[in-house]
Amino acid sequence: MFPFTVNHRVSVSYRSRVLVIFTCEDQNTGHHGVGESTNHCKTAKHSGGVAIKLLQWVCPITRSYFQVKTRFCLTMATFLVLTLLTLSSISSPTQAEIFTSIGQMTDLIFTERELVQSLKEYIEAEESKLEAVKSWANKLDMLTRASTSDPEGFLAHPVNAYKLMKRLNTEWSELESLVLQDPSDGFISNMSVHRQYFPDEEDEKGAAKALMRLQDTYKLDSESFSKGKLPGVRYNALLTVDDCFDMGKLAYNENDYYHAVLWMQQALRQMDSGEDAKTPKADILDYLSYSVYQMGDLPRAIELTRRLVAIDPSHQRAGGNLRYFERLLSKELRDRGSSQQEPADERPIQLDTYERPKDYLPEREIYEALCRGEGVKMTIKRRSRLFCRYQDGNRNPRLLLKPMKEEDEWDSPHIVRFLEALSDEEIEKIKELAKPKLARATVRDPNTGVLTVAHYRVSKSAWLEGEDDPVIARVNQRIEDITGLTVDTAELLQVANYGVGGQYEPHYDFSRRPFDSNLKVDGNRLATYLNYKDEPDAFKSLGTGNRVATYLNYMSDVEAGGATVFPDFGAAIFPRKGTAVFWYNLFKSGEGDYRTRHAACPVLVGSKWVSNKWIHERGQEFRRPCGLTEVD
Repeated sequence: MFPFTVNHRVSVSYRSRVLVIFTCEDQNTGHHGVGESTNHCKTAKHSGGVAIKLLQWVCPITRSYFQVKTRFCLTMATFLVLTLLTLSSISSPTQAEIFTSIGQMTDLIFTERELVQSLKEYIEAEESKLEAVKSWANKLDMLTRASTSDPEGFLAHPVNAYKLMKRLNTEWSELESLVLQDPSDGFISNMSVHRQYFPDEEDEKGAAKALMRLQDTYKLDSESFSKGKLPGVRYNALLTVDDCFDMGKLAYNENDYYHAVLWMQQALRQMDSGEDAKTPKADILDYLSYSVYQMGDLPRAIELTRRLVAIDPSHQRAGGNLRYFERLLSKELRDRGSSQQEPADERPIQLDTYERPKDYLPEREIYEALCRGEGVKMTIKRRSRLFCRYQDGNRNPRLLLKPMKEEDEWDSPHIVRFLEALSDEEIEKIKELAKPKLARATVRDPNTGVLTVAHYRVSKSAWLEGEDDPVIARVNQRIEDITGLTVDTAELLQVANYGVGGQYEPHYDFSRRPFDSNLKVDGNRLATYLNYKDEPDAFKSLGTGNRVATYLNYMSDVEAGGATVFPDFGAAIFPRKGTAVFWYNLFKSGEGDYRTRHAACPVLVGSKWVSNKWIHERGQEFRRPCGLTEVD
């Protein structure tokens, strides 16, 4: 007999989801319990889940209390559950753009673990239910064999007659109730609660594009990702044929035929090697052949389409595409005065098979080479002019006993790195304060001056005030002591966490003014028309002037990628946890130093945490006096 009898049930809809709470009575012990499904009804001692714990808190589970106020208790508990869900949805991040922060993605790991546990409980409940049904079936099978062999003789015994009446009147109804029980209620309700935090289609798309961005920046072929061959990885991860196909399909739908070719080719390579897949081979060849055609490789497109026709002669597009490609190739041959068709290239398609399309970023190649550690222009002679020193902030009392360790990273423009700028405890506290506030990082639209998200800045950021915690106040004071600049007119401490392929493409930290043809450019060779931009004064409303300097804390080590690079003069500065780098964005005259255009390279492996302080001009008049020329 199924041991629980359901006394009450409350179902509540919450944003198209249903939360179900039951009260039950254990017929063996007489104990009462609550659950999110009838099979999960437990005694008060072992009840679990948010709804159950709230119900226990509101209503002490005793036999007499349930008999009197069960409906009231359920109503109150349900109200509290919905209040909790509402508050959590207000304070939690939205679904979209989860991929832009590794820090917030870690929460999904624990969510998935909880769902797996819930799924295992559901499986156990289903197995328990089937075992109970099997027990019923075996018992009744033996009974019916004996009764049907001699019905009258069987019923001649009065006990058998009584038990037949009892079984058909009572026990078969109980069996029916058992069969109708749905053990999935607990799992479904758990899924409903967590679904609001799941990534959406934009997150999946963003993560896929991030893999392609890493592929380009670090010159990694699709097989490196598919087989998990990445530098610095601690956990291996593989991509299946279906994964590679989905990557290629996403690129294809974005008209990105270059990456569509690379990923469809990888899917085909893995399938040809014998890997099983749900995706039909004909679909891969269909996408691949047309993408190759879009890349201008007609001989290979024809060869791939012929393979497609051989596999699926009735394919609705293959025959037409093949004839179209062959006509185009014949026309090209006639135009070149050649009568012989070029053979298709038999080599697998790699990164260098086709030229990567140019994009909006003029220094793309230089920027990505620096990210890979290539093209750094620090010669031996220049390196000899770099030093390390103890820095006491011009006899600052707070730095006398423990001066700051300072290293030169670059000579001109002068970039320095401070060692032991943040302790591990301070870093953890800053991350703890920032995590609830993380939101997609924004950039200022040069045409409108309005803050907006951009595809070239993939991270999440939060702003922390000195009043938020003594640690923030202490860090602000330390920045002032080290740099000698006041932070009274500086912006709040910005904390950023980079997600999958997280980056910030080349940009200036300072606000540029309209082009002035009379400006002297000696010593400031990038101060040209192309680098000036007619944009509103981004900081006019602050009344603190332009961003005179940038102070950047590295709050994590990064296993691979994530460097800060300066394409103009070929510098690459790699993250080191607990250190900070500092440079001036403006000359002493207030003119922008266009050499400081910099970028945060995509994070290949790891989670990159940084915090930065943008220091403004006002208040620095006597701390950093003006120079005699525009480029001092």
